[in-house]
Amino acid sequence: MTPDEVLARLRREPDVEAPDLVAVDATDRLLLDTARETAPDLARQRVVVVDDAYGALTLGAVAAGARDVRVHQDLLVGEQALARNAARTGLAGAYGSGPLTAELFDGATLVLAKAPKALDALRELTELAAAAADPAVTVLVGGRVKHMTHGMNDVLGAGFTEVSASLARQKSRLLVARGPRPGVRSSFPRCRHDDALGLDVCAHGAAFAGTRVDDGTRLLAAALEDAAPEARTALDLGCGTGVLAAVLARSRPDLTVTATDQSAAAVASARATLARGGLDRVRVLRDDVAATLPDAGTDLVVCNPPFHLGAAVVTAAADRLFTAAARVLRPGGELWAVWNNRLPHRAALRRVVGPTRTAAHDRRFTVTVSTRR
Repeated sequence: MTPDEVLARLRREPDVEAPDLVAVDATDRLLLDTARETAPDLARQRVVVVDDAYGALTLGAVAAGARDVRVHQDLLVGEQALARNAARTGLAGAYGSGPLTAELFDGATLVLAKAPKALDALRELTELAAAAADPAVTVLVGGRVKHMTHGMNDVLGAGFTEVSASLARQKSRLLVARGPRPGVRSSFPRCRHDDALGLDVCAHGAAFAGTRVDDGTRLLAAALEDAAPEARTALDLGCGTGVLAAVLARSRPDLTVTATDQSAAAVASARATLARGGLDRVRVLRDDVAATLPDAGTDLVVCNPPFHLGAAVVTAAADRLFTAAARVLRPGGELWAVWNNRLPHRAALRRVVGPTRTAAHDRRFTVTVSTRR
């Protein structure tokens, strides 16, 4: 099967499928075309792929001849989509998945990456690749032109001696980095003490908000003193860097706390935050919407759901988390959620979970308590 035939068969599932949403975009195609131009004999390359949304880069490279392909995807839904697409195209087993570590980049000669949203995510990739890849490595980072910034060049330049930009094609562009600088080492996870919480917050590059604690999390953390006092089990759903799980576990030593997130960076960050606080008893799982947790087995769920998709304010991600909370809560259990005042979450919470009241609010955020019917 040719690369074009493979790409034509890819699907987004289990992520959202819709006519205007694609599994292969112009950036994927530009990265693959440039990879073949840079290294015509892909079979001789040690290829690393980072944040392949649905498998286009990984499976396209394999179809073009690559035989040594290692992949890291931050989002669990991306891993699942890649696995399904590999089975769909007969390429299951043609790649290996792993965490974002120096071992992933060991001896790599070609790195293909989708440009991350956060500069720190690119910085972590840069540091790991510069430290562990082959001295002759070529790093290709691709994204939509409107999302590419000069700051990305600077980040790559801290790890590589040569950084250049490709010409734009179909509103996509690549940054090309070569020549790893000597002595570069990973600086992640980074940790910073938060005086107000009395907690060291640790974060890998792709973790939302990094080592900063966002205002919504602060408001919810302050309100949790009154949360479900009889609870014996609690879940931090979409845990990010683990701040809410840490607050619960530290203040209530008899509470059994689980934290879940589908982001590998978030899970690694939460584990680092909890370990730093001596709270290793908290179980941290990489899990999409608590899918591996049993129904009606949790007394208390806390959640600070995402509300942005790029620059747009959206509700879909929060609705998925609210539905998950309703499933895992026992009858009478409580969901404590914080959300931006502009969003119409109250109606969804009443519909999906149960009776909902306000526990705290400020000019930007509201904390609500929803009791499971």
